[in-house]
Amino acid sequence: MGFRKGISSILAKSPSDAVILSSLRTPICRSYRGQLKDAYPEELLSIVLRATLDANPNLPPEAIDDVAVGVVLSELGGSKAARTAMNHVGFPTSTSLYTVNRACSSSLQSIATIAAQIRDEMIGIGIAAGMESMTRNYGSKAIPVDLWPSLKESEVKDARDCIMPMGLTSENVAQRYGVGRKEQDEFAVESHRRAARAQAEGFFDGEIVPVRTRFQEVDKQGNKVGEEKQIEVTKDDGIRANATLEGLAKLKPAFKEDGASTAGNSSQVSDGAAATLLMRRSTATELGLTSSIIGKFVAATTAGCAPDEMGVGPALAIPKLLNQLGIEANDVDRWEINEAFASQAIYCVRELGLEKGWEQGKINPDGGAIALGHPLGATGARMTSTLLHGLRRSDGEVGVVSMCIGTGMGMAGLFIRE
Repeated sequence: MGFRKGISSILAKSPSDAVILSSLRTPICRSYRGQLKDAYPEELLSIVLRATLDANPNLPPEAIDDVAVGVVLSELGGSKAARTAMNHVGFPTSTSLYTVNRACSSSLQSIATIAAQIRDEMIGIGIAAGMESMTRNYGSKAIPVDLWPSLKESEVKDARDCIMPMGLTSENVAQRYGVGRKEQDEFAVESHRRAARAQAEGFFDGEIVPVRTRFQEVDKQGNKVGEEKQIEVTKDDGIRANATLEGLAKLKPAFKEDGASTAGNSSQVSDGAAATLLMRRSTATELGLTSSIIGKFVAATTAGCAPDEMGVGPALAIPKLLNQLGIEANDVDRWEINEAFASQAIYCVRELGLEKGWEQGKINPDGGAIALGHPLGATGARMTSTLLHGLRRSDGEVGVVSMCIGTGMGMAGLFIRE
């Protein structure tokens, strides 16, 4: 599709705009030992869908035409689980649903797809969401074991590299582009520092929906101990306010004996869900909801790269997006660039020429996935929620969400705060 060119064009309002009325998320919690480890992905999704309805009381559930849900690891039962969640919280059966899997960008893809449906007048109102319980679906369940024999014998390296462990792609980026262990640890400490400050100052409170769920303690071996109890989870639990460079330096490489990526400077394996409500601006006007608009989705794009260095994706997708829109990097007030690994995040910031932006707190000012976590299917919608609420606090207008994508891609989306 053709995009309107230039900053004045993307800031202008049009009846065909895909506007955003709410963007909410659950807390993001550590898998296996975190406070949401016993929750189901559809349970988490149901909570943000219910909260989306509650946040928009003048919008009846039957007005929502379609729901797109990003889900990666539980894709086998994802569509059934997602529709179960939607029906559970009171959406009528006339509201349709589908799932999206573009790995780490799945729920940003959901937002882009729902927005496209709105612009094409396929629908007037839609919800783009994401859910993931990595506790229940990560590890051996996510690794292909029955491979196509021709793939094993393939002489095409890029084909074989599509199943390369993500940690090794991080090591490739570090080695090929000169990103050292110390600077990766420094980046990780800063991510935790920023997230801890944001949490302490209540910056996340407006985007987080509390989750009431069950929880049972586990011992060091992962065995359940004690009695199951009901808890209310209100905060992200992976943030380490006391993270230090000295502490991270003691951690052993996680993926390669002589590597630099560790459990401390890589994104956390996490559980969570998020949802964003979009509608056509003309529809919002007809329903008297223009005062509830918090932003609009402008455009998104994807770019491919070599699978064995998939982390460089944002450095390709972001320039492509800015060029399509006819704007410059200095037109952007806030960036949310996913911290899959410190190595790739550092490389992307450098390659994009955004080092000053990082130092000034324009990039991940409230921390990123190293501190907050990376629940794959929900990450794009989580980042969008953090972006929009952050732009409101800082009185910024233009924001970009971007991430690398497993198998060798990057995606970037641009949003405007209203």
